[in-house]
Amino acid sequence: MRSLVWGTIGATAVLAVAFAAYFAYDFGMLRFNNPSLSNYPIQGIDVSHHQGDIDWKVVAAQPNVRFAFMKATEGGDHRDSKFADNWQRAGDAGMVRGAYHFFTFCRPGKDQAQNVLATVPKEQGTLPIAVDLEFVGNCSKVPTLEEMVAEVNAFFTELKGTFPEKPIFYVTKEFFDQYMKGNESRFPDHYLWLRSVFREPRQEECSRWSIWQFADNGALDGIQGPVDLNALCPSETALAHLFPAVAAN
Repeated sequence: MRSLVWGTIGATAVLAVAFAAYFAYDFGMLRFNNPSLSNYPIQGIDVSHHQGDIDWKVVAAQPNVRFAFMKATEGGDHRDSKFADNWQRAGDAGMVRGAYHFFTFCRPGKDQAQNVLATVPKEQGTLPIAVDLEFVGNCSKVPTLEEMVAEVNAFFTELKGTFPEKPIFYVTKEFFDQYMKGNESRFPDHYLWLRSVFREPRQEECSRWSIWQFADNGALDGIQGPVDLNALCPSETALAHLFPAVAAN
C-alpha cells in the first residue's frame, strides 16, 4: 500500500512539474532558444490580428526587431483585419516589412494568389512574399504530393508578374517531411523559413535555410501578449541589402 501511495505522489509531482513547465513556456517565462545578437544580428517578428494594436514606433526602436512579417491573407478570400494598419504603421516606423499568406489546402492556388494581389501593396525595399505551409489550422484535406506541387506552383505563377522575387516558404517539420524532403526541386525556387522552437536547426550550418523561427512566446515592448520571434541566417547574403546598417557591423 505504501509503495502505491508513494507512486501516486510521484506521478502527481511529475504532472505538476510538467504543467508548471508548460504554463511557464506558454506565458513566455521559459524559452528553449535565445540566440544572441552577436551570433544572429538580424532578428525580427511575425504578427497577425492576434497581436492586436501594435505600437510600431516602440517595436522598431528595439535592437532585436529589424524586420516584421505580417499576415495579409488566407485562402481565396480572407484578409487579416490588421494587415493594412500594420503595413502602414510599420512602414512609417522605418521597419523592414514582409507580407505572408496562409496557404489553405482547400482552395486552388490561383484563387489564393489573386487574394494576395488584391491585398498586398507592391513596394520597394520590402521582403519577398512569404507563404505559410503547414497542417496546423488548415482544412481537413490532405493533398497528395502531386496536388500540392501543382497548386503551390499555380499560386506563384499567378503572383510572378507582380512579385517576381524568389519567395519565402515558411514550413513546419511535418510539412517539410511529407512534401518537400527530396522534392524541393519540384517547388518554385525559394528561401526556407524554418520553425524550430526547441533547438537551433542544424542543416549544413544554416546554409540551406534563410530564416529561423525560434520562439512563439516572445515578449516585446509595444506588443501585448506573446509574439513569434525569428532570426535571419548570418550567411544569408541575398537579403542583407535590406539591412545595410546591421550588415555593415
